[in-house]
Amino acid sequence: MGTPEARRRRAIGQSLLLAAGFLVLVAISTTSVILVDQAREDNAWVVHTLEVENQISTLLLRIRTAESAVRGYLLTGEQRFLTEHEAAVTGILPDIDTLARLAGDNSIQFENSKRLRTPVQDRLDEFAAIVDLVKRNDIDGATALLRQANSTDAVRQISEIAGTMRTEENRLFSLRTAAAEHTQRLASILTVAGSALVIVLAGVSIFLLRRSARARDQAEMLLRDANLNLETTVEERTADLREANDEIQRFAYIVSHDLRSPLVNIMGFTSELEELRSEIFKRIAALGRAPTSLPPPPIDGDSTTLALAGEDRRLLQDFSEALEKMDRLISAILNLTREGRREFEPVRIETRELIEAVVATLAHQAGEAQAQIRIGPLPEITSDRLALEQIFSNLIDNALKYLKPGVPGNIVIRGRTKLNFAIFEVSDNGRGIDPKDHQRIFELFRRSGTQDKPGQGIGLAHVRALVRRLGGSMSVSSEIDKGSTFTITLPIRWSATNRNRDS
Repeated sequence: MGTPEARRRRAIGQSLLLAAGFLVLVAISTTSVILVDQAREDNAWVVHTLEVENQISTLLLRIRTAESAVRGYLLTGEQRFLTEHEAAVTGILPDIDTLARLAGDNSIQFENSKRLRTPVQDRLDEFAAIVDLVKRNDIDGATALLRQANSTDAVRQISEIAGTMRTEENRLFSLRTAAAEHTQRLASILTVAGSALVIVLAGVSIFLLRRSARARDQAEMLLRDANLNLETTVEERTADLREANDEIQRFAYIVSHDLRSPLVNIMGFTSELEELRSEIFKRIAALGRAPTSLPPPPIDGDSTTLALAGEDRRLLQDFSEALEKMDRLISAILNLTREGRREFEPVRIETRELIEAVVATLAHQAGEAQAQIRIGPLPEITSDRLALEQIFSNLIDNALKYLKPGVPGNIVIRGRTKLNFAIFEVSDNGRGIDPKDHQRIFELFRRSGTQDKPGQGIGLAHVRALVRRLGGSMSVSSEIDKGSTFTITLPIRWSATNRNRDS
Protein backbone atom coordinates (compact mmCIF):
# COMPACT_ATOMS: atom_id res chain seq x y z
CA MET A 1 0.00 0.00 0.00
CA GLY A 2 2.77 2.47 0.90
CA THR A 3 2.52 5.72 2.74
CA PRO A 4 -0.23 8.24 1.95
CA GLU A 5 2.39 10.46 0.29
CA ALA A 6 3.53 7.58 -1.93
CA ARG A 7 -0.07 6.75 -2.83
CA ARG A 8 -0.70 10.38 -3.63
CA ARG A 9 2.36 10.57 -5.88
CA ARG A 10 1.37 7.32 -7.58
CA ALA A 11 -2.14 8.63 -8.20
CA ILE A 12 -0.75 11.90 -9.59
CA GLY A 13 1.64 9.94 -11.84
CA GLN A 14 -1.17 7.78 -13.17
CA SER A 15 -3.33 10.82 -13.82
CA LEU A 16 -0.49 12.61 -15.63
CA LEU A 17 0.26 9.49 -17.71
CA LEU A 18 -3.35 9.13 -18.76
CA ALA A 19 -3.60 12.87 -19.45
CA ALA A 20 -0.44 12.74 -21.58
CA GLY A 21 -1.77 9.74 -23.48
CA PHE A 22 -5.04 11.52 -24.07
CA LEU A 23 -3.25 14.64 -25.34
CA VAL A 24 -1.08 12.53 -27.67
CA LEU A 25 -4.15 10.79 -29.04
CA VAL A 26 -5.83 14.14 -29.60
CA ALA A 27 -2.72 15.43 -31.38
CA ILE A 28 -2.52 12.29 -33.57
CA SER A 29 -6.21 12.50 -34.40
CA THR A 30 -5.94 16.20 -35.27
CA THR A 31 -2.85 15.65 -37.39
CA SER A 32 -4.51 12.70 -39.13
CA VAL A 33 -7.50 14.83 -40.02
CA ILE A 34 -5.20 17.58 -41.35
CA LEU A 35 -3.19 15.09 -43.42
CA VAL A 36 -6.31 13.46 -44.82
CA ASP A 37 -7.65 16.86 -45.85
CA GLN A 38 -4.26 17.72 -47.40
CA ALA A 39 -4.17 14.41 -49.26
CA ARG A 40 -7.67 15.05 -50.56
CA GLU A 41 -6.59 18.51 -51.72
CA ASP A 42 -3.41 17.17 -53.39
CA ASN A 43 -5.43 14.51 -55.20
CA ALA A 44 -7.84 17.18 -56.32
CA TRP A 45 -4.95 19.12 -57.89
CA VAL A 46 -3.79 15.97 -59.66
CA VAL A 47 -7.28 15.48 -61.07
CA HIS A 48 -7.32 19.16 -62.03
CA THR A 49 -4.10 18.72 -64.02
CA LEU A 50 -5.62 15.78 -65.87
CA GLU A 51 -8.69 17.88 -66.62
CA VAL A 52 -6.53 20.62 -68.18
CA GLU A 53 -4.64 18.07 -70.31
CA ASN A 54 -7.90 16.47 -71.35
CA GLN A 55 -9.30 19.90 -72.32
CA ILE A 56 -6.20 20.61 -74.49
CA SER A 57 -6.67 17.24 -76.24
CA THR A 58 -10.38 17.94 -76.71
CA LEU A 59 -9.63 21.32 -78.34
CA LEU A 60 -7.05 19.85 -80.74
CA LEU A 61 -9.39 16.97 -81.57
CA ARG A 62 -12.18 19.40 -82.50
CA ILE A 63 -9.79 21.35 -84.75
CA ARG A 64 -8.73 18.12 -86.50
CA THR A 65 -12.38 17.04 -86.78
CA ALA A 66 -13.26 20.36 -88.40
CA GLU A 67 -10.33 19.96 -90.82
CA SER A 68 -11.28 16.37 -91.72
CA ALA A 69 -14.89 17.38 -92.32
CA VAL A 70 -13.72 20.17 -94.67
CA ARG A 71 -11.64 17.64 -96.61
CA GLY A 72 -14.61 15.28 -96.87
CA TYR A 73 -16.90 18.05 -98.02
CA LEU A 74 -14.29 19.13 -100.60
CA LEU A 75 -13.89 15.61 -102.01
CA THR A 76 -17.52 14.45 -101.95
CA GLY A 77 -19.63 17.60 -101.66
CA GLU A 78 -21.94 15.72 -99.28
CA GLN A 79 -23.95 17.77 -96.79
CA ARG A 80 -23.19 15.48 -93.83
CA PHE A 81 -19.52 16.50 -93.93
CA LEU A 82 -20.52 20.15 -93.90
CA THR A 83 -22.82 19.52 -90.94
CA GLU A 84 -20.06 17.71 -89.07
CA HIS A 85 -17.69 20.59 -89.81
CA GLU A 86 -20.12 23.21 -88.55
CA ALA A 87 -20.75 21.22 -85.34
CA ALA A 88 -17.02 20.99 -84.66
CA VAL A 89 -16.45 24.70 -85.35
CA THR A 90 -19.29 25.63 -82.97
CA GLY A 91 -17.53 23.92 -80.02
CA ILE A 92 -13.94 25.12 -80.66
CA LEU A 93 -14.17 28.66 -79.20
CA PRO A 94 -16.15 27.51 -76.10
CA ASP A 95 -13.43 24.87 -75.61
CA ILE A 96 -10.84 27.65 -75.52
CA ASP A 97 -12.94 29.49 -72.90
CA THR A 98 -13.19 26.32 -70.82
CA LEU A 99 -9.43 25.81 -71.10
CA ALA A 100 -8.77 29.38 -69.93
CA ARG A 101 -11.08 28.89 -66.94
CA LEU A 102 -9.41 25.62 -65.92
CA ALA A 103 -5.93 27.12 -66.31
CA GLY A 104 -6.84 30.21 -64.30
CA ASP A 105 -4.91 28.93 -61.23
CA ASN A 106 -1.66 29.04 -63.25
CA SER A 107 -0.71 32.40 -64.77
CA ILE A 108 1.53 30.78 -67.41
CA GLN A 109 -1.17 28.43 -68.64
CA PHE A 110 -3.75 31.20 -68.55
CA GLU A 111 -1.59 33.37 -70.85
CA ASN A 112 -0.99 30.38 -73.18
CA SER A 113 -4.73 29.80 -73.44
CA LYS A 114 -5.21 33.47 -74.37
CA ARG A 115 -2.44 33.23 -77.02
CA LEU A 116 -4.11 30.17 -78.48
CA ARG A 117 -7.28 32.04 -79.40
CA THR A 118 -5.72 34.09 -82.30
CA PRO A 119 -4.21 31.20 -84.36
CA VAL A 120 -7.30 29.10 -83.75
CA GLN A 121 -9.48 31.92 -85.03
CA ASP A 122 -7.19 32.22 -88.12
CA ARG A 123 -7.53 28.50 -88.71
CA LEU A 124 -11.30 28.73 -88.49
CA ASP A 125 -11.25 31.59 -91.01
CA GLU A 126 -9.25 29.37 -93.43
CA PHE A 127 -11.84 26.57 -93.03
CA ALA A 128 -14.63 29.07 -93.75
CA ALA A 129 -12.88 30.27 -96.95
CA ILE A 130 -12.47 26.69 -98.24
CA VAL A 131 -16.13 25.86 -97.52
CA ASP A 132 -17.17 29.03 -99.35
CA LEU A 133 -15.15 28.01 -102.45
CA VAL A 134 -16.67 24.53 -102.39
CA LYS A 135 -20.17 25.99 -102.19
CA ARG A 136 -19.33 28.09 -105.32
CA ASN A 137 -18.06 24.91 -107.06
CA ASP A 138 -14.48 26.26 -107.21
CA ILE A 139 -12.98 22.88 -106.36
CA ASP A 140 -9.53 23.72 -107.70
CA GLY A 141 -9.33 26.97 -105.72
CA ALA A 142 -10.56 25.16 -102.58
CA THR A 143 -7.99 22.39 -103.04
CA ALA A 144 -5.15 24.87 -103.51
CA LEU A 145 -6.26 26.85 -100.46
CA LEU A 146 -6.48 23.70 -98.34
CA ARG A 147 -2.93 22.68 -99.31
CA GLN A 148 -1.70 26.18 -98.54
CA ALA A 149 -3.54 26.24 -95.17
CA ASN A 150 -1.78 23.14 -93.88
CA SER A 151 1.53 25.00 -93.70
CA THR A 152 0.42 28.38 -92.37
CA ASP A 153 1.63 30.12 -89.20
CA ALA A 154 -1.71 29.37 -87.55
CA VAL A 155 -1.12 25.61 -87.69
CA ARG A 156 2.42 26.00 -86.37
CA GLN A 157 1.37 28.34 -83.53
CA ILE A 158 -1.45 26.04 -82.47
CA SER A 159 0.94 23.11 -82.34
CA GLU A 160 3.61 25.05 -80.40
CA ILE A 161 1.21 26.54 -77.83
CA ALA A 162 -0.55 23.22 -77.27
CA GLY A 163 2.80 21.49 -76.84
CA THR A 164 3.95 24.13 -74.35
CA MET A 165 0.77 23.79 -72.33
CA ARG A 166 1.05 19.99 -72.25
CA THR A 167 4.66 20.22 -71.10
CA GLU A 168 3.67 22.55 -68.26
CA GLU A 169 0.80 20.30 -67.23
CA ASN A 170 3.06 17.25 -67.27
CA ARG A 171 5.45 19.11 -64.95
CA LEU A 172 2.61 20.08 -62.62
CA PHE A 173 1.27 16.54 -62.74
CA SER A 174 4.62 15.14 -61.57
CA LEU A 175 4.89 17.66 -58.72
CA ARG A 176 1.31 17.25 -57.57
CA THR A 177 1.43 13.46 -57.77
CA ALA A 178 4.60 13.40 -55.66
CA ALA A 179 3.00 15.74 -53.07
CA ALA A 180 -0.14 13.59 -52.89
CA GLU A 181 1.90 10.42 -52.45
CA HIS A 182 4.01 12.07 -49.73
CA THR A 183 0.91 13.23 -47.84
CA GLN A 184 -0.71 9.80 -48.10
CA ARG A 185 2.51 8.18 -46.88
CA LEU A 186 2.62 10.51 -43.86
CA ALA A 187 -1.04 9.82 -43.10
CA SER A 188 -0.39 6.07 -43.25
CA ILE A 189 2.65 6.33 -40.97
CA LEU A 190 0.71 8.48 -38.51
CA THR A 191 -2.24 6.08 -38.56
CA VAL A 192 0.03 3.12 -37.83
CA ALA A 193 1.84 5.04 -35.07
CA GLY A 194 -1.45 6.17 -33.57
CA SER A 195 -2.82 2.63 -33.60
CA ALA A 196 0.35 1.36 -31.93
CA LEU A 197 0.13 4.12 -29.33
CA VAL A 198 -3.52 3.29 -28.65
CA ILE A 199 -2.54 -0.32 -28.08
CA VAL A 200 0.28 0.73 -25.75
CA LEU A 201 -2.00 3.09 -23.80
CA ALA A 202 -4.65 0.40 -23.58
CA GLY A 203 -2.03 -1.97 -22.16
CA VAL A 204 -0.83 0.66 -19.68
CA SER A 205 -4.43 1.43 -18.68
CA ILE A 206 -5.17 -2.26 -18.11
CA PHE A 207 -2.00 -2.55 -16.02
CA LEU A 208 -2.92 0.52 -13.97
CA LEU A 209 -6.48 -0.69 -13.50
CA ARG A 210 -5.30 -4.09 -12.33
CA ARG A 211 -2.83 -2.48 -9.95
CA SER A 212 -5.55 -0.14 -8.66
CA ALA A 213 -7.89 -3.11 -8.25
CA ARG A 214 -5.23 -4.94 -6.21
CA ALA A 215 -4.64 -1.82 -4.11
CA ARG A 216 -8.40 -1.45 -3.61
CA ASP A 217 -8.71 -5.09 -2.54
CA GLN A 218 -5.90 -4.60 -0.06
CA ALA A 219 -7.53 -1.41 1.21
CA GLU A 220 -10.87 -3.19 1.58
CA MET A 221 -9.19 -5.98 3.52
CA LEU A 222 -7.50 -3.46 5.80
CA LEU A 223 -10.78 -1.59 6.14
CA ARG A 224 -12.58 -4.78 7.15
CA ASP A 225 -9.92 -5.43 9.78
CA ALA A 226 -10.16 -1.82 10.94
CA ASN A 227 -13.96 -2.09 11.08
CA LEU A 228 -13.72 -5.21 13.21
CA ASN A 229 -11.36 -3.43 15.57
CA LEU A 230 -13.55 -0.34 15.45
CA GLU A 231 -16.67 -2.33 16.24
CA THR A 232 -14.94 -3.83 19.24
CA THR A 233 -13.75 -0.41 20.35
CA VAL A 234 -17.20 1.10 19.77
CA GLU A 235 -18.83 -1.65 21.79
CA GLU A 236 -16.43 -1.01 24.64
CA ARG A 237 -16.93 2.76 24.43
CA THR A 238 -20.69 2.29 24.12
CA ALA A 239 -20.75 0.13 27.23
CA ASP A 240 -18.76 2.77 29.10
CA LEU A 241 -21.01 5.52 27.76
CA ARG A 242 -24.16 3.58 28.64
CA GLU A 243 -22.92 3.11 32.15
CA ALA A 244 -22.06 6.82 32.39
CA ASN A 245 -25.46 7.77 30.98
CA ASP A 246 -27.17 5.50 33.48
CA GLU A 247 -25.28 7.28 36.25
CA ILE A 248 -26.31 10.65 34.80
CA GLN A 249 -29.93 9.55 34.55
CA ARG A 250 -29.90 8.30 38.14
CA PHE A 251 -28.26 11.55 39.26
CA ALA A 252 -30.79 13.62 37.30
CA TYR A 253 -33.64 11.67 38.84
CA ILE A 254 -32.21 12.09 42.33
CA VAL A 255 -31.66 15.83 41.73
CA SER A 256 -35.11 16.35 40.26
CA HIS A 257 -36.71 14.27 43.02
CA ASP A 258 -34.76 15.92 45.85
CA LEU A 259 -35.12 19.42 44.42
CA ARG A 260 -38.84 19.18 44.05
CA SER A 261 -39.62 19.27 47.77
CA PRO A 262 -37.30 22.24 48.58
CA LEU A 263 -38.58 24.11 45.54
CA VAL A 264 -42.16 23.57 46.62
CA ASN A 265 -41.22 24.86 50.09
CA ILE A 266 -39.53 27.87 48.50
CA MET A 267 -42.71 28.52 46.51
CA GLY A 268 -44.65 28.36 49.80
CA PHE A 269 -42.27 30.84 51.40
CA THR A 270 -42.61 33.05 48.33
CA SER A 271 -46.41 32.97 48.68
CA GLU A 272 -46.08 33.94 52.34
CA LEU A 273 -43.75 36.79 51.41
CA GLU A 274 -46.30 37.92 48.84
CA GLU A 275 -48.98 37.96 51.54
CA LEU A 276 -46.68 39.87 53.92
CA ARG A 277 -45.62 42.34 51.23
CA SER A 278 -48.75 44.48 51.57
CA GLU A 279 -48.59 44.58 55.37
CA ILE A 280 -44.86 45.40 55.39
CA PHE A 281 -45.17 48.30 52.99
CA LYS A 282 -48.32 49.57 54.71
CA ARG A 283 -46.28 49.91 57.84
CA ILE A 284 -43.45 51.58 55.90
CA ALA A 285 -45.98 54.01 54.43
CA ALA A 286 -47.47 54.69 57.88
CA LEU A 287 -44.05 55.32 59.40
CA GLY A 288 -43.22 57.68 56.60
CA ARG A 289 -46.29 59.89 57.25
CA ALA A 290 -46.01 63.00 59.50
CA PRO A 291 -47.52 62.53 63.03
CA THR A 292 -51.10 63.80 63.25
CA SER A 293 -53.95 63.39 65.64
CA LEU A 294 -55.97 61.69 62.96
CA PRO A 295 -55.54 57.98 62.37
CA PRO A 296 -53.88 57.03 59.03
CA PRO A 297 -56.25 56.23 56.21
CA PRO A 298 -56.64 52.57 55.35
CA ILE A 299 -54.16 51.36 52.73
CA ASP A 300 -55.22 48.34 50.72
CA GLY A 301 -54.12 46.74 47.47
CA ASP A 302 -52.60 49.08 44.92
CA SER A 303 -53.19 52.08 47.19
CA THR A 304 -50.03 51.00 48.99
CA THR A 305 -48.01 52.20 46.07
CA LEU A 306 -49.84 55.50 46.07
CA ALA A 307 -49.10 55.95 49.77
CA LEU A 308 -45.38 55.42 49.22
CA ALA A 309 -42.99 57.86 47.70
CA GLY A 310 -39.38 58.03 46.58
CA GLU A 311 -37.11 55.22 47.70
CA ASP A 312 -39.95 53.35 49.42
CA ARG A 313 -41.91 53.09 46.17
CA ARG A 314 -38.85 51.83 44.25
CA LEU A 315 -38.20 49.32 47.03
CA LEU A 316 -41.76 48.01 46.66
CA GLN A 317 -41.35 47.66 42.89
CA ASP A 318 -37.98 45.87 43.23
CA PHE A 319 -39.48 43.55 45.86
CA SER A 320 -42.42 42.69 43.55
CA GLU A 321 -40.14 42.08 40.55
CA ALA A 322 -37.85 39.84 42.60
CA LEU A 323 -40.81 37.75 43.72
CA GLU A 324 -42.03 37.43 40.12
CA LYS A 325 -38.57 36.41 38.86
CA MET A 326 -38.27 33.86 41.66
CA ASP A 327 -41.69 32.45 40.79
CA ARG A 328 -40.82 32.17 37.07
CA LEU A 329 -37.45 30.58 37.81
CA ILE A 330 -38.90 27.99 40.17
CA SER A 331 -41.66 27.17 37.67
CA ALA A 332 -39.10 26.78 34.87
CA ILE A 333 -36.90 24.47 36.99
CA LEU A 334 -39.90 22.32 37.94
CA ASN A 335 -40.98 22.13 34.30
CA LEU A 336 -37.44 21.15 33.34
CA THR A 337 -37.34 18.34 35.91
CA ARG A 338 -40.75 17.08 34.75
CA GLU A 339 -39.63 17.20 31.08
CA GLY A 340 -36.47 15.24 31.93
CA ARG A 341 -38.58 12.34 33.24
CA ARG A 342 -40.93 12.20 30.22
CA GLU A 343 -40.55 9.25 27.87
CA PHE A 344 -40.24 10.26 24.20
CA GLU A 345 -42.46 8.56 21.65
CA PRO A 346 -41.38 8.48 17.96
CA VAL A 347 -44.12 9.29 15.44
CA ARG A 348 -44.16 10.25 11.79
CA ILE A 349 -44.15 14.06 11.65
CA GLU A 350 -45.05 16.43 8.83
CA THR A 351 -42.43 18.97 9.89
CA ARG A 352 -43.88 21.82 7.85
CA GLU A 353 -47.33 21.32 9.40
CA LEU A 354 -45.81 21.24 12.90
CA ILE A 355 -43.81 24.45 12.40
CA GLU A 356 -46.78 26.22 10.78
CA ALA A 357 -48.76 25.42 13.95
CA VAL A 358 -45.93 26.82 16.11
CA VAL A 359 -45.77 29.96 13.97
CA ALA A 360 -49.54 30.39 14.27
CA THR A 361 -49.26 30.48 18.08
CA LEU A 362 -46.61 33.20 17.77
CA ALA A 363 -48.47 35.23 15.12
CA HIS A 364 -49.53 37.98 17.56
CA GLN A 365 -45.99 38.33 18.87
CA ALA A 366 -44.63 38.45 15.29
CA GLY A 367 -47.16 41.13 14.38
CA GLU A 368 -46.14 43.31 17.30
CA ALA A 369 -42.47 42.91 16.32
CA GLN A 370 -43.30 43.65 12.64
CA ALA A 371 -41.53 40.43 11.73
CA GLN A 372 -42.09 38.11 8.79
CA ILE A 373 -41.67 34.37 9.34
CA ARG A 374 -41.00 32.33 6.21
CA ILE A 375 -41.00 28.55 6.05
CA GLY A 376 -38.93 26.88 3.34
CA PRO A 377 -38.90 23.24 2.21
CA LEU A 378 -38.77 20.87 5.18
CA PRO A 379 -38.19 17.10 5.28
CA GLU A 380 -40.50 14.68 7.08
CA ILE A 381 -38.95 12.86 10.04
CA THR A 382 -39.81 10.30 12.70
CA SER A 383 -39.27 11.80 16.16
CA ASP A 384 -41.04 13.02 19.32
CA ARG A 385 -43.67 15.62 18.41
CA LEU A 386 -43.79 17.49 21.72
CA ALA A 387 -40.00 17.75 21.87
CA LEU A 388 -39.90 19.20 18.33
CA GLU A 389 -42.64 21.70 19.21
CA GLN A 390 -40.66 22.85 22.22
CA ILE A 391 -37.42 23.07 20.20
CA PHE A 392 -38.84 25.22 17.41
CA SER A 393 -41.07 27.26 19.76
CA ASN A 394 -38.04 28.28 21.81
CA LEU A 395 -35.91 29.11 18.76
CA ILE A 396 -38.60 31.14 16.96
CA ASP A 397 -39.61 32.88 20.21
CA ASN A 398 -35.96 33.85 20.82
CA ALA A 399 -35.65 35.11 17.23
CA LEU A 400 -38.71 37.34 17.73
CA LYS A 401 -37.53 38.47 21.16
CA TYR A 402 -34.05 39.57 20.07
CA LEU A 403 -34.76 41.41 16.79
CA LYS A 404 -33.05 44.75 16.18
CA PRO A 405 -35.26 47.70 17.11
CA GLY A 406 -36.58 49.63 14.13
CA VAL A 407 -35.63 46.94 11.62
CA PRO A 408 -38.40 44.72 10.14
CA GLY A 409 -37.73 41.18 11.29
CA ASN A 410 -37.05 38.43 8.79
CA ILE A 411 -37.05 34.88 10.19
CA VAL A 412 -36.53 31.89 7.91
CA ILE A 413 -36.99 28.21 8.78
CA ARG A 414 -35.67 25.75 6.20
CA GLY A 415 -34.41 22.19 6.06
CA ARG A 416 -32.63 19.60 3.97
CA THR A 417 -31.45 16.00 4.23
CA LYS A 418 -27.95 14.57 4.19
CA LEU A 419 -27.32 10.85 4.44
CA ASN A 420 -29.71 9.66 7.19
CA PHE A 421 -30.08 13.02 8.91
CA ALA A 422 -32.40 16.01 8.59
CA ILE A 423 -30.73 19.41 8.97
CA PHE A 424 -32.93 22.33 10.07
CA GLU A 425 -31.89 25.98 10.16
CA VAL A 426 -33.64 28.85 11.95
CA SER A 427 -32.17 32.15 10.72
CA ASP A 428 -32.96 35.74 11.67
CA ASN A 429 -31.67 39.27 11.04
CA GLY A 430 -31.65 40.24 14.70
CA ARG A 431 -29.07 41.52 17.15
CA GLY A 432 -26.72 38.59 16.69
CA ILE A 433 -24.53 36.90 19.29
CA ASP A 434 -20.91 37.62 20.08
CA PRO A 435 -18.79 34.64 18.89
CA LYS A 436 -17.21 34.34 22.35
CA ASP A 437 -20.70 33.59 23.75
CA HIS A 438 -21.65 30.89 21.23
CA GLN A 439 -21.12 28.12 23.80
CA ARG A 440 -22.13 30.19 26.82
CA ILE A 441 -25.74 30.58 25.64
CA PHE A 442 -26.28 26.80 25.84
CA GLU A 443 -25.30 26.67 29.51
CA LEU A 444 -27.98 26.63 32.17
CA PHE A 445 -28.83 30.07 33.63
CA ARG A 446 -26.33 31.77 31.28
CA ARG A 447 -27.33 34.52 28.84
CA SER A 448 -25.55 36.74 26.35
CA GLY A 449 -25.71 40.41 25.44
CA THR A 450 -27.85 43.14 26.94
CA GLN A 451 -30.35 41.70 29.44
CA ASP A 452 -33.34 43.85 28.48
CA LYS A 453 -35.72 40.96 27.76
CA PRO A 454 -37.38 38.63 30.29
CA GLY A 455 -35.82 35.18 30.62
CA GLN A 456 -34.11 32.76 32.98
CA GLY A 457 -31.29 31.45 30.77
CA ILE A 458 -32.90 28.01 30.56
CA GLY A 459 -34.46 27.95 27.07
CA LEU A 460 -31.45 27.15 24.87
CA ALA A 461 -30.00 24.74 27.43
CA HIS A 462 -33.33 22.94 27.44
CA VAL A 463 -33.45 22.94 23.61
CA ARG A 464 -29.99 21.43 23.28
CA ALA A 465 -30.85 18.80 25.91
CA LEU A 466 -33.95 17.85 23.89
CA VAL A 467 -31.95 17.71 20.66
CA ARG A 468 -29.38 15.43 22.26
CA ARG A 469 -32.08 13.14 23.67
CA LEU A 470 -33.40 12.85 20.11
CA GLY A 471 -29.97 11.68 18.93
CA GLY A 472 -29.00 14.95 17.26
CA SER A 473 -26.71 17.93 17.61
CA MET A 474 -27.11 21.71 17.66
CA SER A 475 -24.87 24.65 16.78
CA VAL A 476 -25.08 28.40 16.19
CA SER A 477 -23.49 30.75 13.67
CA SER A 478 -23.78 34.45 14.48
CA GLU A 479 -22.10 37.83 14.69
CA ILE A 480 -23.11 41.04 16.39
CA ASP A 481 -25.71 42.99 14.32
CA LYS A 482 -25.63 40.35 11.57
CA GLY A 483 -28.32 37.97 12.79
CA SER A 484 -28.08 34.37 13.90
CA THR A 485 -28.56 30.91 12.41
CA PHE A 486 -29.27 27.96 14.68
CA THR A 487 -28.61 24.60 13.02
CA ILE A 488 -30.22 21.42 14.32
CA THR A 489 -29.25 17.98 13.00
CA LEU A 490 -31.66 15.13 13.81
CA PRO A 491 -31.96 11.51 12.64
CA ILE A 492 -34.59 11.14 9.93
CA ARG A 493 -35.85 7.95 11.60
CA TRP A 494 -35.28 8.19 15.34
CA SER A 495 -36.01 5.06 17.37
CA ALA A 496 -37.00 5.41 21.01
CA THR A 497 -36.01 1.77 21.56
CA ASN A 498 -32.49 2.40 20.39
CA ARG A 499 -32.27 5.66 22.29
CA ASN A 500 -33.51 4.15 25.52
CA ARG A 501 -31.14 1.25 25.09
CA ASP A 502 -28.21 3.58 24.46
CA SER A 503 -29.24 5.86 27.29
